[in-house]
Amino acid sequence: MKILDLEKKIGITTFLTPHNGFGGKLRFYPEDFGVVEKPIYPPEKKDGKFTIGEITSTYWETNNLIRELSNKLRISRQRINFAGTKDKRAKTTQLMSFYKVKTDDVSNIKIKYVDIKNVYSSDKPVKIGSLLGNKFEITVRNIKNDIKSGDVENILSTINENGGFPNFFGVQRFGIIRPITHIVGEHIVNGDFEKAVMTYIANPIKGEDETSYKLRKELEETRNFSQALKNYPDQLNFEKAILNKLVQNPDDFVSALKELPQNLLTMFVYAYQSYLFNKIICERIKRKVPLNKAVLGDIILPVKNGIIEDRPIPVSDKNINKVNLQLSKKKAAVSAVLFGSDSVFCKGEMGEIERKIIKAENFDPRDFIIPEIPFVSSSGSRRPIVGFVEDFSYKIFEDEKTDKTITLNFELLKGCYATSFLREFMKADDVKNY
Repeated sequence: MKILDLEKKIGITTFLTPHNGFGGKLRFYPEDFGVVEKPIYPPEKKDGKFTIGEITSTYWETNNLIRELSNKLRISRQRINFAGTKDKRAKTTQLMSFYKVKTDDVSNIKIKYVDIKNVYSSDKPVKIGSLLGNKFEITVRNIKNDIKSGDVENILSTINENGGFPNFFGVQRFGIIRPITHIVGEHIVNGDFEKAVMTYIANPIKGEDETSYKLRKELEETRNFSQALKNYPDQLNFEKAILNKLVQNPDDFVSALKELPQNLLTMFVYAYQSYLFNKIICERIKRKVPLNKAVLGDIILPVKNGIIEDRPIPVSDKNINKVNLQLSKKKAAVSAVLFGSDSVFCKGEMGEIERKIIKAENFDPRDFIIPEIPFVSSSGSRRPIVGFVEDFSYKIFEDEKTDKTITLNFELLKGCYATSFLREFMKADDVKNY
């Protein structure tokens, strides 16, 4: 079975299910990819310092939407909080909070393709990660004409037998058109800030729009920051912020990076961790070590009311039977390391895999201490290697414009990627399908 070149670049080189998929194309229209957060609502309090609003948007990536909201409200973007980032090519509904902004001011915001509802006051903000999960309604168009319900059921059965799907970080984590987020993060971790900057602002990649490609190629060849600042279009606003700083001081790449929003800078390092995590899961699957059963040396994470607890439990011969019983009930999950300066490693075969990745990628966990930009440093953590799926249903139907189509409805815990679940069904051989 063919594996996407892009997937190799983001650490994914295998599938869990052996069955052929139905192919097709995601996001034929942005509305085909519907995501609704299952939020943890801050309590309502009259005259609270925070205004809470439910934001439904299409064609808006979260960071750019925050920028537009801050401009409309004439406030710093640091006064706007959200639970999780959302993709541009989707219709998304998410909760946000606005510090010291009147409810009427939020309700009256007018932005194209943005709708704001359920606005109220609270004394608590929305925080990163303060959601239970996401509900998805996704339409995949142009699927294979010979696909049958039984084909979908076979894939679903294998996923259920394994307790869920491989909890890969999806392509959105790295950039679909420009999959470079983790590469920038790797350079930051290695302390090569010049490479980090140039990877982000130059580094032309086939598939992006022709104008951007040519401008990035020119900058790559000339390193003329002043000319690039003049030529780059306004939609490359983050690149222009970096270029503006480099025009002032061409050698200060650390300060140039700091022109980016803190959450975006942090995302670079997270993406590098994600790439390494994906490689760990692939190696476990290749070795035929189960995802939903613990082996000696594993570290598991308890699951309570659908929330993964940050309470790592090593698996030994004394508790393995009890652990596997909890795993079968989805009250726990086997984990893999998200590398950081204080990483806790498994023993046994999973420990071998984790250390194999360190050797192959040639880094030291202490490299995740980044004194030049301290807030992007990471001590590391652990993440489940299997994603749980709830309330799954689907319908196959004909569409006059795009032939055979399938719509899938399901729920995932926070941090799980719908595209990682869907790739088991699609088995697509072209990144454009995602």
